[in-house]
Amino acid sequence: MASTERPLEWIGSSYKDLMALPAAVRRFFGYALSLAQAGDQHDAAKVLTGFGGAGVLEVVEYDRSGTYRAVYTVKFEEAVFVLHCFQKKSKRGIATPKEDIAIIRARLKVAEALTKDLRHEKTSH
Repeated sequence: MASTERPLEWIGSSYKDLMALPAAVRRFFGYALSLAQAGDQHDAAKVLTGFGGAGVLEVVEYDRSGTYRAVYTVKFEEAVFVLHCFQKKSKRGIATPKEDIAIIRARLKVAEALTKDLRHEKTSH
């Protein structure tokens, strides 16, 4: 198999947050992220609205202990950036809570800055 798989980059506490989720949820998100690395998309991955296009995706998994979400971006060719992993606690509909949207926005900016650094490193060698 050709090595066309993009690396996975964890922003903020996203890895630690993923590891705190139930094992079955971690496996589900891990598979979805591995598909993203290979340039594919899990059936459960949906575009997260409000982020200007199809570059930010959300995977939702249900477990007897609750609803869990992983948000990542495929917007940059350098890597798949995992922005946020969390348990949805709000009982008001299916919308992503505002606090989580704020975290995702901030971490997307970090991913953009890291991408610029990676591109600069490539061109300066």
